[in-house]
Amino acid sequence: MSTDPAAVASSAPSAPSAGPEPPPGLERDRLARVALCRLAEPGDPRMAGLVAELGAVRVHDHLAGEQDVDGVLKDVASRLRGLDPVRELEQAARLGIRFVVPGDAEWPIQLGDLDRAEPLQQRGGVPLGLWAKGPLRLDTFAESVSVVGSRSSTSYGTDIARDLAAGIANADVGVVSGAAFGIDQAAHRGALAVRGPTAAVLACGVDRAYPKAHKPLLDYIAEVGVVISELAPGCAPMRMRFLSRNRIIAAMSKGTVVVEAAIRSGALNTANWAERLSRPVMGVPGPVTSAPSQGVHQLIRAGSAMLVTSAVEVLEVVGVAGAHLLEDPRADTRPRDRLREREQQVLDAVPAARPAAVDSIARTAGIGLVEVRSVLGRLQQVGLVVSTDTGWVLGEEART
Repeated sequence: MSTDPAAVASSAPSAPSAGPEPPPGLERDRLARVALCRLAEPGDPRMAGLVAELGAVRVHDHLAGEQDVDGVLKDVASRLRGLDPVRELEQAARLGIRFVVPGDAEWPIQLGDLDRAEPLQQRGGVPLGLWAKGPLRLDTFAESVSVVGSRSSTSYGTDIARDLAAGIANADVGVVSGAAFGIDQAAHRGALAVRGPTAAVLACGVDRAYPKAHKPLLDYIAEVGVVISELAPGCAPMRMRFLSRNRIIAAMSKGTVVVEAAIRSGALNTANWAERLSRPVMGVPGPVTSAPSQGVHQLIRAGSAMLVTSAVEVLEVVGVAGAHLLEDPRADTRPRDRLREREQQVLDAVPAARPAAVDSIARTAGIGLVEVRSVLGRLQQVGLVVSTDTGWVLGEEART
């Protein structure tokens, strides 16, 4: 296995808007991480822990040199020595794919929080690296929002996810999702519709389309956004890899919005990761009779998610202090709302259809005749009552 830093630097694709040339030590680290990615499943907490403690190069070299008592290389060592990370990086570069590792200028530092989160379903830890395809740098998603939900979404959920993502992306805040059917797809399309930043995190290699029907969508995201995966090019999707993928979606963003999720939805796994990372979890309520919304309702009822209904509400939750402030919704102020108590009392005594005399209104209101005449005059000035030949009746302003 070649570890010549110059060879790696010439073969690996540069990050968009690349900064200074990375130091040789970083390139040795990159090669070691490429090899270890082939050795361990993504999100293996044991491998992540070893790399965090010892460094990728030391872990790689130790495993590659392991022998049994007879001096024969162990299986792991044989597998590592059979890999060629330099060639793998060269092949990826020809496909427009780069391998981003900690220490690179575009590495999303928010992923470091995964080191401090307890594993979930035997998955966890900071990824060894991320394979990326697309012009957007990964560090541009530091302030992003993840939008996830059911694959079997309803038209209601799809519309909500699309509109939410469009509103979020229109504020130049990135939208992260998993490119699955249903809510994920709607979220990506909503962001793309307003030419906003979006990132698709896959449970397979970034050179593969999963689901296959989303190949045009993923190709387009790779042209204008970025497609991301822990898995090397060519790797196939597997159930456990989706669980690993979910922690990346949660960790990439400042908060996670769940739009439709059944009780056993994978989107709840993403929400669980967001909660473990102390990131805000938000839920969009659906009809109380809707099975696809039961998981969201449970999150809200348990206090694990904040109820949101619009992009503005989402942005207020994840934004910096003082940004995207939202005023509580209020109905338009009507002339009746500005009345004092005695004026309201007289107005309530005025009939809506058949005119009444002043003394009749005074008796109904329980107020003196002189005061009632004075109040009726003021109410007439603002159109709340009308004087007729036979008495007083409510005006048009009081009927709205």
